[in-house]
This record gives sequence, C-alpha cells and structure tokens, in this order.
Amino acid sequence: MTLAKSKPRTKSATVIALLKRAKGARLDEICKTTKWQPHSVRAFLTGLRTKGFILAREQSCDDGTAYRITQTPAQKAELAAS
Repeated sequence: MTLAKSKPRTKSATVIALLKRAKGARLDEICKTTKWQPHSVRAFLTGLRTKGFILAREQSCDDGTAYRITQTPAQKAELAAS
C-alpha cells in the first residue's frame, strides 16, 4: 500500500517545498502559487536567510531568475557538529 503525499498546509511550507526542488522556483511562480506580491516574496526569502537557510540565486537566459534552497538550518547544524 502506498501512502499519498500530502500537500503542505501553509504558504510558507509551500514556498519552502518549491525552493527545495532541483530547479528551484522563480519569483513569478511563487507569486502565482501563494497570491503574494513580489515584494512580499522577496521579504519572505530574506526571512528564510535570517533563519539560517542558504539560498542560491540562479539566472538563466530563457527562464529568468530562480531561487533554490541549497542548505537548511538543520543541515548547517549537522555540518557544524561533525
């Protein structure tokens, strides 16, 4: 029996899930998903950085700029403990 993957319940969890994907997420994609304004998304990304997330900003010719989580606070702590 396979368990169905449940969707994140909060907008924050939704954005973090988008940012954890291999290709990351574009600003307009996050805006569309959350119904937030671009300045709100950028403020949320700043808040993630403050909480210890490491974000990569990747620019491509065709898709524009994408943001991706490269390290979470838990991974950061794990590396520090090693």
